[in-house]
Amino acid sequence: MTRLPTRHDEEWRWADLRHADAFAGTPAPANDSLPDAEPHWLDLPGERRLFAAGHAIDRATETPEADPQAPQHPLADLARVAATAGTRIALADGEDGGTVQILHIGTTGSAHGVTRLMLGAGARLTLIESFADDDHDHWLNHRLDAELGAGASLTRIVRLRTSHGLVSERAYVTLGPDARFTQLAVASANGSARSEVLVRHDGAGAHADVNGILLGDGAAALDALTRLEHRVPDTTSGQVWRLVAAGKSQLSVSGGVNVARHAQKTDAEQSLKALVLKRTASANLKPELEIFADDVKCAHGCTVGELDRAGLFYLQSRGIPPHEAEALLTRAFVADALSAIADPALREALDTETRLWLEQRT
Repeated sequence: MTRLPTRHDEEWRWADLRHADAFAGTPAPANDSLPDAEPHWLDLPGERRLFAAGHAIDRATETPEADPQAPQHPLADLARVAATAGTRIALADGEDGGTVQILHIGTTGSAHGVTRLMLGAGARLTLIESFADDDHDHWLNHRLDAELGAGASLTRIVRLRTSHGLVSERAYVTLGPDARFTQLAVASANGSARSEVLVRHDGAGAHADVNGILLGDGAAALDALTRLEHRVPDTTSGQVWRLVAAGKSQLSVSGGVNVARHAQKTDAEQSLKALVLKRTASANLKPELEIFADDVKCAHGCTVGELDRAGLFYLQSRGIPPHEAEALLTRAFVADALSAIADPALREALDTETRLWLEQRT
């Protein structure tokens, strides 16, 4: 069996993998009752695919072959070996795949899945992958491999809605010339979650926006790691992460940018900010830049703080109750991360979801 990482490994120092250790050798039963999936879908048009405990519901699927060029990764490699079902989407040149929602629900034990995307030149796809549970301890482990041809566009939304157990998911994305990749991870959880993404800019003009919103309460342990590799000249990227820590949660982001020696004219920006609502919560931010070229623009900034007391006083002096004032400021804080989503309906649905969470906890 693949060795699971530990907190002695630098890239896993904030990851909570207790449920992976507990359930690694315990596959989820195939005959568990079907959990209620309806609360976890976004109310948007498009195809829906449901997986419960790693098994496809109402459709026959096979585990797609993973990208053979993907680098080794302890959890992603385990997903490739142990997955019993998955999703494969291949779009021809110029094809519009619309919006596809995939919902993964963990029950008990461990379940693994694979999503494989191959977008031809100029193809377009919006993929919404949601990970949830049915209030039982479990481990849900997933990998996504995506290849974007010249001028292709992929928007991926990752929703982590775990209340018990652990969700771990890792995306590996390669970008051809002028390809565009947009990912937004939204974690609103009381459990544990680990979200990773590795993006390789392999064609001139390629662009990636990798944003995230981590909303933690209770004893949540939410951890994100990004690695954006600029491997050719004239590529761009942006990262915006907003963390809101309540209860006794621990939220962490390690945001990485790597610029190869010959990748001149790279333009990369990174903004990591955390808001700690309770002194019992904690937030960790770690920007990492490795720059081996000299004609580049790379900027980063990170801050950890509390709600602006002056802003709260101003809103309350205008007659807004304290609870609503806190919710307004917190909602404005996370709004930056939503800006990369071009579809107004999708952006509104995600904004509503984050607003409801914030209103319940501020």
